[in-house]
Amino acid sequence: MPSMKRVGLFGGSFNPPHVAHQLVALYVLETQPIDELWFVPVFTHVFGKALAAFEHRVALCELAATPLGSRVRVVRTEEELARRNGFVGSRTLDLVEHVVGLGVAPRLVVGADILGETASWHRWDAVVAAAPLIVVGRGGHAVPAGSSQTGVTMPQISSTRVRVLLAQAHAGSDDAAAELRGLLPGQVLRYIADHRLYEDAVAG
Repeated sequence: MPSMKRVGLFGGSFNPPHVAHQLVALYVLETQPIDELWFVPVFTHVFGKALAAFEHRVALCELAATPLGSRVRVVRTEEELARRNGFVGSRTLDLVEHVVGLGVAPRLVVGADILGETASWHRWDAVVAAAPLIVVGRGGHAVPAGSSQTGVTMPQISSTRVRVLLAQAHAGSDDAAAELRGLLPGQVLRYIADHRLYEDAVAG
């Protein structure tokens, strides 16, 4: 009987995806016992925050994923779950249970900053039981006592900061434009410019 495909689930708003997301994906794929890594953009923000349209964020994730090779995929599972009757918002447990139902053995890829927020997650213990964690260090965030993480800390880059820079660059700031070139994959930056995304840092 063939073994189940081992998949790292890398979820997030990806609003927009940046180079640290790429680094996380490549590091996990190359160092952890998984067969594939899936980018899983959320359909709606769990706290109702404004996001760029789902179609744009999927397209941006696909552009970020392409250089990483065929073992990295972008999936629209959050959209599929949102179309179901009784949808109450994006919950990781729903995602994990759906993936398990596909015959996949999931692992959940999270940044160390998430470990301090688990009390607010829906049935966190059930999530971890079904999809054991792969914890990646994140610059500026300490790991809570008793937790473990992989052996690398990723750069302190946030999509919030990227959106501020994009709005500043749109307003004509050469310094912001120069900084962005070190934070966003080239194809992602071009797509954002072509589609006039994030011209307002707040609106998404």
